[in-house]
Amino acid sequence: MNGAMSDTTTAGGAQWFGHPRGLSTLFFTEMWERFSYYGMRALLVLFMTEQVGAANGGLGMTVVTATAIYALYTFSVYVLALPGGWIADRLIGQRRAVLVGGVIIAAGHYTLAVPTLSTFYLGLILVVLGTGLLKPNVSSMVADLYPEGGARRDAGFSIFYMGINIGALLGTTVCPFLGEKISWHLGFSAAGIGMTLGLLQYVWGGKHLGTAGRLKGDAQIAAVRSQAWRTFFFGVATVAAVAVALIGLSSGGIIPLTLLGFVDATGFLTVSLAAAYFAYVTWFCGLTTIERKRVGVIAILFVGAAMFWAGFEQAGSAFNLFALDHTDRMVFGWEFPAGWMQNINPSLIVALAPVSGMLWIRLGSRNPSIPAKFGYGLVLLGVGFFVLAWGSTFTDAGTVSPMWLVVTYFFHTVGELCLSPIGLSSVTKLSPPKYVSQMMGTWFMAAALGNLIAGRVAGLIDESLPRPQLWGMTGLIVVVAGLVFFIFSPLIRKLIGDIK
Repeated sequence: MNGAMSDTTTAGGAQWFGHPRGLSTLFFTEMWERFSYYGMRALLVLFMTEQVGAANGGLGMTVVTATAIYALYTFSVYVLALPGGWIADRLIGQRRAVLVGGVIIAAGHYTLAVPTLSTFYLGLILVVLGTGLLKPNVSSMVADLYPEGGARRDAGFSIFYMGINIGALLGTTVCPFLGEKISWHLGFSAAGIGMTLGLLQYVWGGKHLGTAGRLKGDAQIAAVRSQAWRTFFFGVATVAAVAVALIGLSSGGIIPLTLLGFVDATGFLTVSLAAAYFAYVTWFCGLTTIERKRVGVIAILFVGAAMFWAGFEQAGSAFNLFALDHTDRMVFGWEFPAGWMQNINPSLIVALAPVSGMLWIRLGSRNPSIPAKFGYGLVLLGVGFFVLAWGSTFTDAGTVSPMWLVVTYFFHTVGELCLSPIGLSSVTKLSPPKYVSQMMGTWFMAAALGNLIAGRVAGLIDESLPRPQLWGMTGLIVVVAGLVFFIFSPLIRKLIGDIK
């Protein structure tokens, strides 16, 4: 172990399963944050669509309205990871950003536990703001624990990734049971308690983090930080002014702004900004020819990732409603919560992630290329949709077996393992050195756009298209996209060059 490692662990060089002791602190912080996020997400659409006069008392929204709110919520979670990373790098450091973000997340869940409409919206806003601060920075701190990089850092991230899925598994087990069977607001409270536990152990285990997450370089210079604070307050004021103006124009009838119109406009703006950014970096940032080609590949991967998440993220909306309304959930005379179907994906990830990792290693030189893996991911996603489209044709005769959803989630999970970690790694490899962080931001933007589309598409069910047709069409679109990746794989490999 080199001397740099001891700077980022503890003075005594404490270890946790052969890794820096600080990894355990970040592992459990992320585990409890994911417990709270996925636990609440499993309740969100079900709570919004539950009738006001029902025993458990929901908000009585239509599926269209509920899924549009869900789309904006999940979109915002990923988009705010970009300014969240900037705030940490320029203003307060990653360590403090994680702490502040966790406090805001916990406050958001506890606010959701208060049964009023205003506290519902305020709670969502707080969770979004807190997640934007915590999510990107806790991952960056993991990298800080391994300044030497290499395989040991990769192994550390693999362990950290397991914490994400263990948290998701626990959250989608505990919160839906409490929320659906006892009280929605008790389920939201459980999510808040989970985040609180994560904060307590984060503060207690902070002594193991050493200098990981501290402000670095120019961010410590007073003049630079002063300018960064001015930029921050200007940005906040601009966003607030735009929001007030839109509300005023909408209230006055000058601009007929509707919820669905806002969702669609947000999607169009996101696509436009992404296209403009890729064009700007490619042609106006002094890149070499090879770098331009690789940025072009990242743009292609952006499109593939957005399409994948647009299908995959229907799990929390359309698939969750299918589990509630059309799936036989009776086991020995007891009906288990619909939200429990949400823990199939993290369970499969925990079981299959080591298998996929070993498979890529065993394949060696026969390992599929980056575009080929994207193709596999999209095709498997489409197959999952075909399965559920078939299963949904039997709902007219009553509820269907939960195995339809289990098989769908199996295909989607294997597709995720082909595309998600590969895409994340590929962006870091393909990015020009001085634009790595910004290009990673485009990966978050693709996920945000996919979540937005997923929620919007879910609102079309039964309003515009029955489930078999909509899911069959979705499956066909993503399968064709996957085949396009296969067809153009040789060309994309040439653009990539010697990067594996």
